Amino acid sequence: DQPDQGFLKVSFFWPFYGAYVIIDLDEHYQHALVCGPNTSYLWLLARTPTIPDAVRDRLMAKAAALGFATSGLIFVQHD
Repeated sequence: DQPDQGFLKVSFFWPFYGAYVIIDLDEHYQHALVCGPNTSYLWLLARTPTIPDAVRDRLMAKAAALGFATSGLIFVQHD
């Protein structure tokens, strides 16, 4: 209901849908922090294999402040 809130409705295998909330989106669409309907699912998506440490730290701090268990996140190495 707010102009600064973003939600996605994704279908992988019709008719199954998932609701995702966009928590943070870079103004140039280079990265996004996205979660499921609760704090069980969290993704940090990026257009590049790596992001600056400062960006990662800021996003993890934001996620932690929202109640996500960021210590359990897995960061994939893209070689």
